[in-house]
Amino acid sequence: MSTKDKGQDPENQLLLLRDFAEQHGTLYKVFTDEASGGKASRANFQAFLLEAYQKRFDLVVFWRLDRFSREGALPTLKYLKELKEHGVDFKSYTEPYLNSLGPWGDVIVSMLATIAAQDLIKISENTKAALARKKKEGVVLGRAAVPVATQDKIKELRASGRSVRAIAAELNISKSAVGKYVIAISGSAEKQ
Repeated sequence: MSTKDKGQDPENQLLLLRDFAEQHGTLYKVFTDEASGGKASRANFQAFLLEAYQKRFDLVVFWRLDRFSREGALPTLKYLKELKEHGVDFKSYTEPYLNSLGPWGDVIVSMLATIAAQDLIKISENTKAALARKKKEGVVLGRAAVPVATQDKIKELRASGRSVRAIAAELNISKSAVGKYVIAISGSAEKQ
């Protein structure tokens, strides 16, 4: 649903959606959220999914796909596929092609899956290109190395019986960094 603070009145959409839904059967319930559609943790969205999976209704209608979810192509596709798997069809009010009813329903879901896969490929390509550019500019990628003096201090504190957590707190570094050197210390001690 839209929000009033952005100049859109969700009541306009709800009125039309109620009429639209009633053309397809008895209206079961209206689910709306105030939170952004980009978050899966929306309380009413989670309640909607639960009731859909419990087969409390067999059709969901939404204003537009981006009003249903803005989490991205893959999560949205996942929701639509899960609805279908649980016997719940979907229909968009403003996008007549987004309709799992009828002969083209599976085609639409397949097309959305292809678009979602292409989105992932684009994201991966963009990430790789950005990393390659950073490397070419001389930026060192990855976590900064722990200085040798700090490595020696980790060994000293560990040998005195200090825990990984205590060492990390004292040296103001992450527990995983300490753990890396503790494992390396343990491994080298076992070889001797």
